[in-house]
Amino acid sequence: QVQLVESGGGLVQAGGSLRLSCVASGRTFSSYAMGWFRQAPGKEREFVAAIGWSGDTYYADSVKGRFTISRDNAKNTVFLQMNSLKPEDTAVYYCARRVRGAVVAGSSYDYWGQGTQVTVFT
Repeated sequence: QVQLVESGGGLVQAGGSLRLSCVASGRTFSSYAMGWFRQAPGKEREFVAAIGWSGDTYYADSVKGRFTISRDNAKNTVFLQMNSLKPEDTAVYYCARRVRGAVVAGSSYDYWGQGTQVTVFT
């Protein structure tokens, strides 16, 4: 059983920054790609970013240039640095472990965290 625990969410003014963290239990963290997704009220969950086991990264067009995903395998942690935040970034952010398939598809991920709320106000 793998547990993923997100932290770092909060309330931030538009243009500000937040850094999300996701700590994973287990010994095989470094072998898996990890992803971040988000879900806003009344909307479907959407892909945000992912990082492969070797460090290759993928981003949704909506966050490219503003968000940066990274990982620290020694600490079983994946990060999402979010800069230049916009009100439309408001959502619950989830990290997940990818096991197969398309990077952007939620069905490619088997374990999910409980989520952390990010609220961006003007």
